[in-house]
Amino acid sequence: MRETVTGLVLTYNGERWLEQCLKSLDFCDELLVVDSESTDRTREIAERCGARVLVRAWPGPVDQFKFALKEVSTTWVVSLDQDEILTDELRESIRTALGRKEHLAGYYVPRSSFYFNRFMKHSGWYPDHLLRVFRCGQMEVSASGAHYHFKPRGETKKLAGDILHYPYESFRQHMDKINYYAEEGATALRAKGVSSGPGKALLHAVMRFIKLYLLKLGFLDGTAGLCNALAGFYYTFQKYIRVNEKGKWGDA
Repeated sequence: MRETVTGLVLTYNGERWLEQCLKSLDFCDELLVVDSESTDRTREIAERCGARVLVRAWPGPVDQFKFALKEVSTTWVVSLDQDEILTDELRESIRTALGRKEHLAGYYVPRSSFYFNRFMKHSGWYPDHLLRVFRCGQMEVSASGAHYHFKPRGETKKLAGDILHYPYESFRQHMDKINYYAEEGATALRAKGVSSGPGKALLHAVMRFIKLYLLKLGFLDGTAGLCNALAGFYYTFQKYIRVNEKGKWGDA
């Protein structure tokens, strides 16, 4: 009996890349989109691409994925973000792997992300292997700050071919996301009882820059690598300096 597969995408105002994302999943038996009350054309695009669309307010990534996975009736899931697209090579790798009917929990796939003027090949961005093809019931989802992670319950393998990722439209959007991620990160650190101050925040930020630009060979990514390392510096400083922030500035 053929292995069945669902293409799963969680969305919020994702009209920019959603059509390409869903078309790259058109080999799946079902397309499922769980939308967090988008105000753009996201749901219209998803329905036009043949997806089953469910609308649910965003409770955080863990709860949203748990809700979505309860709606899946196939054996396998291929999960993409709304700004990700499977290359033809990866599509073929997935079809071939599922056709082998291996008794695995899932497959890790490499992700290639576009930043400023290029797909990054260094800077800690590539190959960025992620568990995005997994057997239902054999994966756990967790979150750290604003980022989610899939953890397999069993053996895995790696597949050839990339996910193409377009995380930002502009530097302005990147800065907006850094602000959000830094606040989420600071909240997570507070919950762990971590304290901080200017010296600690600066030290962590400098180490982050060194890691991205030198140790992860970010300088080989040209201007994009430099901008990314500076953004990493800023994000890390903001995350740690906010840990001990007391309410709104100027409050009595």
